[in-house]
Amino acid sequence: MPSIATPLGALPARFRRERLLIVGCGDVGQRVLRLLQSGPGAGRLQVLALTSSTQRRPQLRAQGARPLVGNLDDAATLRRLAGVATRVLHLAPPPGEGAGGSAWWLDPRTVALARVLRLRSLPRSLAYASTSGVYGDCQGAWVPETRAVAPATARAQRRVNAEAAVRHLGRAGVRASVLRIPGIYAPDREGGTPEARLRRGTPVLAAEDDVFTNHIHADDLARACLAALWRGRPQRAYNVSDATELKMGDYFDLAADLYGLPRPPRVPRSEAHRQLSLMLLSFMSESRRLDNQRMLQELGVRLRYPSVAEGLRSADAVTSLTVRA
Repeated sequence: MPSIATPLGALPARFRRERLLIVGCGDVGQRVLRLLQSGPGAGRLQVLALTSSTQRRPQLRAQGARPLVGNLDDAATLRRLAGVATRVLHLAPPPGEGAGGSAWWLDPRTVALARVLRLRSLPRSLAYASTSGVYGDCQGAWVPETRAVAPATARAQRRVNAEAAVRHLGRAGVRASVLRIPGIYAPDREGGTPEARLRRGTPVLAAEDDVFTNHIHADDLARACLAALWRGRPQRAYNVSDATELKMGDYFDLAADLYGLPRPPRVPRSEAHRQLSLMLLSFMSESRRLDNQRMLQELGVRLRYPSVAEGLRSADAVTSLTVRA
């Protein structure tokens, strides 16, 4: 990786390496750490991880990251992030509705992070993990990144606000990428398969009322995050999705057949309103098919699991189900 030149000459060795800051080092962030530890450039990148828990510091160190303690909900604790990284991967979600007294449509966490990154030398690039929910209901149409956002829920509106903060930072000189991510799955991710829902017998929509759904395997998402940091074009949005063209009920049928479980009952939309939570209903109220060509062509991502059928049929998935059975 290129060294960082300054008018004052060579910097100390610890500053000559690229420095990646991961904000929100949960499941996907830890998969990124594993990729960095095992890839061809292992050890050449200094990785820092923001955590609000001092108890997580040993775990993060063991995974190859230097922990920095700070809280996105307390801007005063973030000042140490100014100028520490050449690249930033922002995986932290917005707070819940009304948390901290903020307006329902705002993401104060991303705003606070963007402000502190402006205090000293800007990072070269930043990738932000948004959601495909910003598109709203597209009635089953194929959706490229050029489609206007139309968030239909408060959580999607907060993501739109976060995207705006990221783009504003991009205009200051950061090469910013917005990753619009659908449902994340993986057999080794907590809640990362439909198994628990199938065992509960939660119904899905009848075929005539069903909606298209989109997915990405968590390992492929981690690879896309790194690709965006180094290959993403300035102020660019990317749909990070696999190539599956599948309706939601068919997805659960596929999983049920693989796991040897009963297929979920099908109910009309009118009945679903009486049986399902508002959260589940909100997912069943939006239908779209994500066009992932920009991710494949510009970022050069080659999906290990190009469809959910391959991801759910992976050796890890089958072994996981066999052990639990």
